[in-house]
Amino acid sequence: MKNFEERLERLEELAETIRTPSLPLEEALSVFEEGIKLAKGLEKELARIESKVEILTTKSADEAAEPALELFERDAD
Repeated sequence: MKNFEERLERLEELAETIRTPSLPLEEALSVFEEGIKLAKGLEKELARIESKVEILTTKSADEAAEPALELFERDAD
């Protein structure tokens, strides 16, 4: 399968193609169907990547927090 950037580039090409006024209806429908499939696949991949980034940034923030070792403050004697 092509990588994300290649599929996004193909989607952009399809968008340009479908804007062609002389494009026959059947071909326009075919281009539209391919574009919808690509867009849905890219959307799923973006959601997956977004989840991964969120997990990584949350994990990093949790690891950076200083652990609380004591429940009560010590009295200064």
